[in-house]
Amino acid sequence: MYRNPLIRSATLALAVSLSLGAPSAFAADKATATPAASTAVQRKAVAQGLYELAYSAKQNAVFVASSGGFGDAAGPSQVLRLNPATLAVETRIPLERKAFGVVLDDASNRLYVGNTVDTSVTVVDTAQNKAIGTVQLMEKKVGKDGKAGYTHDLRELVVDGPAHRLYVTGHSGEGSVLFVVDTQTLKLIDTIPGLGKAKAPGLALDTKAKRVYTSNLLADLVVVGTDTGKVVQQYKISAEQPMNIALDPDGKRLFVTDQGLEMIRNYQAKSTPGFTSKHPGQRVLVIDRTDGKELASIPSDAGPLGILLDAPRKRLYVTNREGGTVTAYNSDTYKKVASYNVPTHPNSLALDARNNVLYVTIKNGEKDAKGSEESVARIQLGK
Repeated sequence: MYRNPLIRSATLALAVSLSLGAPSAFAADKATATPAASTAVQRKAVAQGLYELAYSAKQNAVFVASSGGFGDAAGPSQVLRLNPATLAVETRIPLERKAFGVVLDDASNRLYVGNTVDTSVTVVDTAQNKAIGTVQLMEKKVGKDGKAGYTHDLRELVVDGPAHRLYVTGHSGEGSVLFVVDTQTLKLIDTIPGLGKAKAPGLALDTKAKRVYTSNLLADLVVVGTDTGKVVQQYKISAEQPMNIALDPDGKRLFVTDQGLEMIRNYQAKSTPGFTSKHPGQRVLVIDRTDGKELASIPSDAGPLGILLDAPRKRLYVTNREGGTVTAYNSDTYKKVASYNVPTHPNSLALDARNNVLYVTIKNGEKDAKGSEESVARIQLGK
């Protein structure tokens, strides 16, 4: 099913679902955990097809990607600038291509937006509130059926502002890659192979160590040297469905959401010869990034996906898409300290560290009206 990367329909449906949190047939419609602080949550529906978001301390604004959704009822693709206190839409920044993943270089007033289905990145000027360029990461290829398509789709983005480099994962069952973009010239300067012949969801950057960490659905942790432009290490890890990654900046730990979805198991069984499921997932795996060894396994609510570490406060935040919750853990003891009820499908996270506020995109479920707007939640966190 996934052997030919030019067959876009089934592959793209999986890519958007497992990579960026589109609703799936296996997703629950109601939260299963009891919230610890529901009064701290405020929420607002803002647009169709919401995905990742970022908080800008410099602009004092929340920027959220809206793909507009798919089909006849789809809305426009745009980046929404939200008031961080009220979540009101202050500006709508139109885009020519659908918006999914984002990463912010706040010092440079740049928001980089992944155009998953077009294998490109749109550059948004956050001071001027407008798109200023597009970086095409790959050209279409013509398959045996005579139709042109992209061999890779996109997921996560990370940026090294001082070094003027943007890194983007390119998914493909035929061999995932890491794209490297010069943020001054807005040109693709390298395509690094070797991330594994499977989807590669996770991405984290350690600028000091000059390392990019990626995960794939073959249960690999693949490490790329930003100084060498090559894969420098690869380890088998115990997460069967490693998704997003959070990096401890002052230590050797990586926090990885191990999702545990039946849909992904089916993909793994069809795409990986001899695959046998050995772990149900639904946890956060803590690993040593120097050797890939498991340090801890933290039980989560159903379908953990997004993950964010607030290292100074020793807090780890996780979105649980099927559980409809955001859970907070002590990042030293790994104990759960709070749970926030944000049904239906909480997806991505951003943090206002100064004010200790967490922002969450929330996807609709199957019972929501087709074409209805999706939401952003604002969570005022406790001490």
